[in-house]
Amino acid sequence: MQHQSSEPTVTQQAAETLDGWYTFHDFRRIDWARLKQVDASVRTKMVQEFQAFLGELAQVEDQKEGSHALYTIIGQKADLVLMVLRPTMEEIQDVEVKMQKLDLYDYLIPTYSYVSVVELGTYRGSGEGNPYENPYVRDRLYPILPKSKHICFYPMSKSRRDGDNWYTLSMEKRKELMYRHGMIGRSYAGKIQQIIGGSTGFDDWEWGVTLFANDILQFKKIVYEMRFDEVSAKYGEFGEFFIGNRLETTDLEAHFAL
Repeated sequence: MQHQSSEPTVTQQAAETLDGWYTFHDFRRIDWARLKQVDASVRTKMVQEFQAFLGELAQVEDQKEGSHALYTIIGQKADLVLMVLRPTMEEIQDVEVKMQKLDLYDYLIPTYSYVSVVELGTYRGSGEGNPYENPYVRDRLYPILPKSKHICFYPMSKSRRDGDNWYTLSMEKRKELMYRHGMIGRSYAGKIQQIIGGSTGFDDWEWGVTLFANDILQFKKIVYEMRFDEVSAKYGEFGEFFIGNRLETTDLEAHFAL
């Protein structure tokens, strides 16, 4: 009786990650039809309450215990996005609940949300000593979000197709690919600031990518250039893209004026 032999399954080494602040992207559509029916004085009070809420978030940011950013969204996927960073998931939920209690939020319809944690991969190594004590690493893991004019957000995952499965590649191959991929990103230093949120086990995709820039064309340029890199061309899977313009707290009354 012959026994059929099978090749042993090879489990590849997982890349370690450094994890920082938790992140929450809250996308909302403004129900203008219902908002138009609200008395102007009441609408003003609702906006002022929202401004006070954002003022509380600003105080947390001033103490470097978190950060946030408010942007309008272009197109019909949403009208606004509030991005929040906090040290714990409990604090993320506290902010979410406070938002839901605002009078204005009765007129802001949820369209999409994303939960992740600021992540740094260690394919290039994390240096000697405790990486969390490295000032450069800490700035990346616990960032104060820039006041850039424009935002771009999209979720993504690495492919697990039979022929192109990122998770069956060796650590050496992944390091090589990620090094070349990272070189493209570094060529946009000073033009784009990138926040990578790891979301495996937190949300539907594996990462949420947030880009900030003062020149909105830089989003198109970097994404297009990376399409030709093997990491994206062969192993990248992407969700919807959201782009928008910064909305200052002082401009809220004008934005909601009818």
